[in-house]
Amino acid sequence: MSESRPKTLLAMGRPVAARLLTGEVRDRLVGIADVDPGLVAEDFADPAVAEALAGAEVLYTSWWCPPVTGDVLARAPRLRAIVHAAGTVKHHVTEACWERGIVVSSAAAANAEPVAEFTLASILFANKRVLDIAALYRERRARIDADGLFPGFGNYRRTVGIVGASRIGRRVIELLRPFELDVLVADPYLTEDLGVPHVELDELVERCDVVSLHAPSLPETRHLIDAARLARMRDGATLINTARGALVDQDALVAELAGGRLYAVIDVTEPDPLPADSPLFDLPNVLLTPHIAGSLGGELSRLAHQALDELSRYAQGLPFRYGVEAESLATSA
Repeated sequence: MSESRPKTLLAMGRPVAARLLTGEVRDRLVGIADVDPGLVAEDFADPAVAEALAGAEVLYTSWWCPPVTGDVLARAPRLRAIVHAAGTVKHHVTEACWERGIVVSSAAAANAEPVAEFTLASILFANKRVLDIAALYRERRARIDADGLFPGFGNYRRTVGIVGASRIGRRVIELLRPFELDVLVADPYLTEDLGVPHVELDELVERCDVVSLHAPSLPETRHLIDAARLARMRDGATLINTARGALVDQDALVAELAGGRLYAVIDVTEPDPLPADSPLFDLPNVLLTPHIAGSLGGELSRLAHQALDELSRYAQGLPFRYGVEAESLATSA
């Protein structure tokens, strides 16, 4: 099969490009595409990118890519594809792109992997009460009676609830299979059998020792976990949020956490980042991290290579393996 070298323009934040397109990734990119790896479009109105934009057949994008609007498309008459080396394309792929018939690919599947790994670790540590016991051990500098302090702690036969059968939610379910845990899933759009019981959300929050959020941030999912659902959670249960801060009524969560009834692992907040005076920083029953569950560091290469796989398929005239359809965006991240 013949393979072209499509004219390609990088469109993302320059700091992102510096971390994403290094070594093997950069070499592979220039082998697949006709591209200037030193030219990065942070702003499509920049005169320095005008010529490359006019001739580009493909945009290779990542975080901080500016929106590809109708005006941008008017200056990119040859543009036929957008290959995104990150997750959601909602921030830059506009309705004008779909109207032109531009084909779009996303590395969301690659980005799901580290989030699922982070979630798995959080679930296992939460049930084992690792953070509490470690803090007490550091404070007392003596043996801790974990069974006396946390009766019944551990992972055996604990119940874990997955809210949202997204790519990440499904991957977490797969990663949990080797463990002797009971897993439930709640998702109003789920129609297939994932091998675990599919229940309503209210039932899930009542039955689970750990509730992990993997739903998209949509108007209808805002404060999906509200005061009423937090109140339904078991005493001592843990809420994990690696999705979006808007899924949780944060004030209601803080109130529950301040009372000591629940635990939380929070990687995303509203706003994100939090103000310095947020009580979440000081609550001992909270593991708070600054949006690190997704691809960072060495994990960026996974995103870059999956996007390059897609760029190579395009160059060979093959359909994308991880194509994005406009219709799917209404119920996805």
